[in-house]
Amino acid sequence: MKKLLVILLFATSTAFAQSEIGISGFNHLALQVKDIPVSAAFYRNVMGLKPVPVPDNLKAIRAWFDLGNGQMIHLLNGRTEPIVHDKNGSHIALFVQNIGNSEAFLKANNIPYHRQVRFDGVVQIYFSDPDGYLFELNENSKQASKQ
Repeated sequence: MKKLLVILLFATSTAFAQSEIGISGFNHLALQVKDIPVSAAFYRNVMGLKPVPVPDNLKAIRAWFDLGNGQMIHLLNGRTEPIVHDKNGSHIALFVQNIGNSEAFLKANNIPYHRQVRFDGVVQIYFSDPDGYLFELNENSKQASKQ
């Protein structure tokens, strides 16, 4: 009974807090990296993201990339500890237009990846950036059905 009460209180307080905070969307994800130029090249050349101008006084310690729809990835200089991401734990999931094209690109560029089929038939591809942040790619079924 005590356990059930704690769960109910947590669920109620979480729902209340979300409505009070008023979250209306996603702005950016900030990732601390070891080497800004190396990571920036990866996000530009491998991930295919468009760089966003950074103020002159931050260029040595920041790199920003556009994901579309006002969403970004911000790279922050200064990581010193290793990143431990795992496909069954911490990872960043992104939609792609065509999972086959994504896999072919990774293969052609000798980028190690793991491919699996999710319980509902969705193909997922996992690969890491230079710091060990793990990305999961999924084909957006809504986009795929339009093609």
